[in-house]
Amino acid sequence: MQPHTPAVKISFQRGVVKGWRGFLWMLKIILPVSLVTFLLDYSGWLVRMDGLLEPLMGAIHLPAMAALPLLAGLLTGIYGAIAAMSVLPFTVDQMTLMAVFLLIAHSLIQEGIVQGHSGCPAWMATAVRLAAAVLTVFVLGWVLGPETSQNTAGGPSASARILFWPAVEGWAVAMAGLIFKILLIITALMIFMEILKQYQVIDKVVQRIGPFLGILGLDRQVGMLWITAAVFGITYGGAVIVEETRERRLPPEQLKTLHISIGINHAMVEDPALFLPLGIHPLWLWMPRLITAVAFTHAYRLWLRTRRRRHPIAVSPASVDGS
Repeated sequence: MQPHTPAVKISFQRGVVKGWRGFLWMLKIILPVSLVTFLLDYSGWLVRMDGLLEPLMGAIHLPAMAALPLLAGLLTGIYGAIAAMSVLPFTVDQMTLMAVFLLIAHSLIQEGIVQGHSGCPAWMATAVRLAAAVLTVFVLGWVLGPETSQNTAGGPSASARILFWPAVEGWAVAMAGLIFKILLIITALMIFMEILKQYQVIDKVVQRIGPFLGILGLDRQVGMLWITAAVFGITYGGAVIVEETRERRLPPEQLKTLHISIGINHAMVEDPALFLPLGIHPLWLWMPRLITAVAFTHAYRLWLRTRRRRHPIAVSPASVDGS
């Protein structure tokens, strides 16, 4: 074991540094968003918006106040959404639906730009993710029970029932606990990923996932890109994805198929783990979007084959199958 100690030590140190750096970056989003959400909730402004937002949120089995966390996630990412969710009176089922929606559709502007620079038009990538999020949550809502749009954990505005400063104190204590848990999770994940890179585990895995890629509806040529997005996400792995796309010169339709898959299902370790402190069952954090990604990817490949039969010149076999 002694020869491996230096490598593990180096990986641990790098993971801690990256985890702390990411944590500080995260605070810039989490604290302001959480505070603004708390103030909106305390003021009762969110309750007054229920009438406007209820039809839209009700269509995906969520109460009107769920619009704020979803909007925060769509624009700022997972951290902003969690900050908003943590101060509003949602049930576990409601948070489950929001988590599934956000795991599929978040940081749409930033990640859409990355996807646009690596083989898939930004509008297409964004539209697919939004459609996948809505459809997945709509189906999952019926599985959990359509009444999720009605129930709340503590009424429309739990914080408005108490005085302002005690409410602020309660918010601060809750946020401190959540932030500490997320710090531990992020640091542990960064250390784990550094160890994987140190021992070149990812390269070895790519050589053995051919059959799994077939199930996902992807070609072996995009194996490394899929691994990169699955482990590091679109934002963190964006530079790798863009560079690999330029070097490999993959067929356009093959890249679009890849982006449909990773757009719906990426950062499979870190992003779902961030919702665990909220008490959401791990099954719902990992399985629904994986199933949705497989369904959307195969549906897109089927559409490509159908179009190829009708217009043989427009889409070549290499574009679809990578052969």
